[in-house]
Order: sequence, then C-alpha cells, then structure tokens
Amino acid sequence: MRPTDSLGALDAFVRAADSRSFTAAGRQLGVSSSAIGKAVARLEERLGVRLLHRSTRSVTLTPEGTLFLERCRRIFSEIETAEMELALTRGAPRGRLRVSLPLAGMLMMPTLGAFMREYPEIELDLDFTDRLVDVIEEGFDAVIRAGEVGDSRLMSRILGVFRLQLVAAPAYLARRGVPRVPEDLAGHACLQHRFATSGRFEPWPLRRAGIALPSSAVANTIEPLIAMAEQGLGIACLPDFAIRRQIGDGTLAVVLADHTAHEGVFRLLWPSSRYPAPKLRVFIDFLAKRLFPA
Repeated sequence: MRPTDSLGALDAFVRAADSRSFTAAGRQLGVSSSAIGKAVARLEERLGVRLLHRSTRSVTLTPEGTLFLERCRRIFSEIETAEMELALTRGAPRGRLRVSLPLAGMLMMPTLGAFMREYPEIELDLDFTDRLVDVIEEGFDAVIRAGEVGDSRLMSRILGVFRLQLVAAPAYLARRGVPRVPEDLAGHACLQHRFATSGRFEPWPLRRAGIALPSSAVANTIEPLIAMAEQGLGIACLPDFAIRRQIGDGTLAVVLADHTAHEGVFRLLWPSSRYPAPKLRVFIDFLAKRLFPA
C-alpha cells in the first residue's frame, strides 16, 4: 500500500469510527459506503487485526481499533498542524468553512459580514437551524450553539455569555405603564418566542416561578419579536446580544431587571480529531471579539 493510499485508508477509518457509519463516512468523503468498507478492510488486512465490528445498523470499535484510532488522530493532528504552519507562511487564511448556527444566528449577520470583508479568501457556507446537528456525520467544520457540550468527540471554545432581558419600546411603556413586579405582566401584551424544534414557549427568566403570561403574539424566530417590540406592540424576552443597539439608542428599554436572572453561553464546537485550521482559528477569534466584546 502506497503512502498516499495509506493516508486515504486512515482517513476512511477515522471518519467511519467517529460517525459509527460507513454511509456517513462515505458522504463526508464523497464516495460510496462500499468504498469506505473496502478501504477499512484493506487496512485491517495489512495490519492483521480487526479494527471495526460491522452490523446492519452501525459499526463499533474493537479494543485494537480504539487504540489505533487515537494514534490516527495524532497523525492527522500533526498533518493539519504542518498545513497550518505552511498556510501561515502563504499569507491570508483561505478555503471553505462550513458552519451551522442557530436560527438566532441570523442576528450575527453584521459580524459575519465584517468577517467576510476582513477575510475575503474564506468562503462561508452557513446553515441556520435549531435542530441538533451531528457535526462529524454531516461534515461541518464548526457549529455555534448555546448550552453545554454533550459530545466527547468535539472540542469547544466559549465565544461569550448572553442574558435574556425583558424589553419594550418607550412609547408602549408610556401608553400601558411600566411593570413594577412580575404579576403586572398579566395586564400587558407579551410577545412570546416558541422553539422551532419542540414547539414550546421559551420560559421568561423571572425569579418568581408560576407567573402566567398572556400571549399577544408568538414567533418561532427572534427577528419578528424585535420588530414588534420596536413598534410598541408589547414586551418581549430577548437575548442582550441581539438588542444591544436598540438598548443603546433608546429604541427599547429594559423592564423588571431586578426580577429576572439568566445567563447563557454561546460555544463554538469542532471535531476533536482536527487541529483548528487557520480559517477556523481566525473565525473563532473574530467572533469571540466582535460578538461579545469585553
């Protein structure tokens, strides 16, 4: 087996092991599942050991496969480190960067646009969805999500912290009055967010539980809620990063700040088997600096 063939077989093995599927590995590499199976079989024959157990539904690692997978990851990490060092000598980072973002990530477009202007040789391939994507199986370079990390196959970096705030337009508050305690919300127009994946309302971060909130309008994305709040149609619960400008220029005002408590974390996740390439490293640093400035 030639060195180039060996690397191809190792790549097929690593992707099949990470995704637990020949089909998913083939999709990532642009080949058939049978081609992945044959590449792994040739590798096993050459090594004289079985690396993967096959079944009709999935593949699992043998003890020897587990050991070999870690060594393969180190090999590819060294290769990617070498490529990164060479890329740095060539100048600006470049290449296609496939990223999954939550639907609320649409509000990051000004920052993403600034990134594109600063790094014109990086092609952003953006997928906006609130569903739980499989970073490795679906071939993403990185995923931005809120919450904790539950996948040991992924590395992560915290991009920043955000808070949910209750806001309304000054004209609305002048007309309907400023709520002083959570119970006052019963007499207000509440603009509610429904999660697109579960269909449930997003809870408002009130310190006092059991407050029944009326619904004047419901949306499964944040942008319409911002627009309705700006037009004086009610009170909305929104992440602070999405309304930083409106709070700053007085378009929206925060209410019940002493009666709310919330802190969320945005993370950027990427496959642990990959050393962050220059295009990904600058993307991470840029977002952390621009989305959540100190």
